[in-house]
Amino acid sequence: MKSKKMLILYVALLIAVLFLMVLISKKIVFPRDFPEIKRKGELNIVTNYNSVGYHVSGDTIAGFQYELIKALERDWKLKVNIFLENNLDENLRGLEQGKYDIVARNIPVNTQLRQQFSFTGFINLNKQVLVQRKPEFNSSVAPIRQHLNLAKKVIHVHKDSPVILRLQNLSHEIGDTIFVIENEVYETEQLVMMVAAGDIDFTVCDEVVAKQLAAQLPEIDVDTDISFTQLESWALRKDSPVLLDSLNSWLQRFRNSDEFKKMYERYY
Repeated sequence: MKSKKMLILYVALLIAVLFLMVLISKKIVFPRDFPEIKRKGELNIVTNYNSVGYHVSGDTIAGFQYELIKALERDWKLKVNIFLENNLDENLRGLEQGKYDIVARNIPVNTQLRQQFSFTGFINLNKQVLVQRKPEFNSSVAPIRQHLNLAKKVIHVHKDSPVILRLQNLSHEIGDTIFVIENEVYETEQLVMMVAAGDIDFTVCDEVVAKQLAAQLPEIDVDTDISFTQLESWALRKDSPVLLDSLNSWLQRFRNSDEFKKMYERYY
């Protein structure tokens, strides 16, 4: 009888240990919604470093995403911890694991991402464009204007870029292969510079960022659209519905303000 009780105890302990191991391995995130955030007084937001969203100008920090985050911090009277991480996949993984509460960057929202995450109402309208060299910097080769002419072309993008799905769909649309090479080292802006330098022939970039870079890099052509106009939003976990509702309410009010209009004109 005693040995039977001991066996039951050992089995119970084993189950408890296995359960803890599963929790640790899956990094299960306990709910952290707006009430928990307000109680702690801190909001964790990740964004990416680029010429439009967040960058250092002289001895000051500037950028559309940065100014929007600071306006939110002021209005909500919360301390906002800003994290920088250019890789979107890492941003979303950190969001899932509870490291971040919000991913604040230009995310082209698609059906696949909506299945995994919640998104705010649109903050900006954008589209993806093909970055290539102008004829005078490309042995007089004319820029590609028709999607059909992308057949058998090699396009370099940064690893896990959301544009990969669009290029795969475009390949199906034209009925031919578009070779996509994912670069694990360089982000989009560096790839644009590599196109300008002649190291690679093609990449894809947000139109807004592409036009800003084109003003600095006379070699590049950014006039060929790859996607339709897309809504861009911030991402949250699906278990933060109160935070999503509060953020949407704030964004709706703030987007109608003169402060937002001046901010938008400054960067876009």
